[in-house]
Amino acid sequence: MTTMTQAAKRRRSTLVTLGFLAPWIIGFSVFFAYPLISTVYFSFMHYDGFRPPTWNGSRNWSYVFTRYPLFWPALRNTLWLVVVMVGTRVVFGLGVGLLITRIKTGTGFFRTAFYLPYLAPPVAATMSFAFLLNPGTGPVNHLLGGIGLPQPGWFNDPSWSKPALTLLALWGIGDLMVIFMAALLDVPKDQYEAAELDGAGPWQRFRYITLPNISPIVVFAVVTGVIQTMQYYTQPIVAGKVASGIIGNSGQQFEPGYPQQSTLTLPQLVYNLAFQRFDTGSACVVALVLFALAMACTALLMRRRGGLIQAGD
Repeated sequence: MTTMTQAAKRRRSTLVTLGFLAPWIIGFSVFFAYPLISTVYFSFMHYDGFRPPTWNGSRNWSYVFTRYPLFWPALRNTLWLVVVMVGTRVVFGLGVGLLITRIKTGTGFFRTAFYLPYLAPPVAATMSFAFLLNPGTGPVNHLLGGIGLPQPGWFNDPSWSKPALTLLALWGIGDLMVIFMAALLDVPKDQYEAAELDGAGPWQRFRYITLPNISPIVVFAVVTGVIQTMQYYTQPIVAGKVASGIIGNSGQQFEPGYPQQSTLTLPQLVYNLAFQRFDTGSACVVALVLFALAMACTALLMRRRGGLIQAGD
């Protein structure tokens, strides 16, 4: 009897636990597991969205990796943006946060001024930047020419298009600034006072006190930045359309990546293959590559999280 009672209690406890976990299990299954399994399934199918899918084997994978000319440029551009854009945004956001926490007057004004651009809609912000950086009529090049500096082609020049996107990302640095400001204000002041008494300079205080204390926030900023950049779609596609002059012609076919595939990213390939070429199988292959890259980068960053803390030892 005792054994049966204990079994009933364990069963009831299991059911209660599953009841509490049910919302997460349902959400995970519907919004993550099912789409991921479906993506893997369709990557081995020939499917155009109209007729039933048919088995295609590894042809979609072979096509994407060996015969699709846009895949490797898009992969290189995406990795460039992950390394350069994410790193620059983290350093710049941390620098702005340090600056605002150090100033004595006007903190509210500067905090608002740096945060407001982050609230701008991505399409509107990108269009504004494309017009400001227009090599022929934009005020930025007129200003650079007036002081005798080179006038880049920006979004019309393959060598300057990704740096221009990086400038756009730095303009909307408000999200990282707020996060870093909160972390910096939470660093114990007595540690700074002790370091000053020991004769530590600004760089020593930053390296041995500030950085170890805010290292979890730095890792969070890098990981979320990598994930967001892996999904980078709106800004490069809008910038390419505005720079090429196609944005005003409705219904016109547009191959992403202008100029010369320099702004092409993997999310653009997913859209181009699935909804413009109606090649859902190949689009799923690109999506899985993107997912694998994001998971690999996130896992690597999480494993090396302790490196920032050890830097101060």
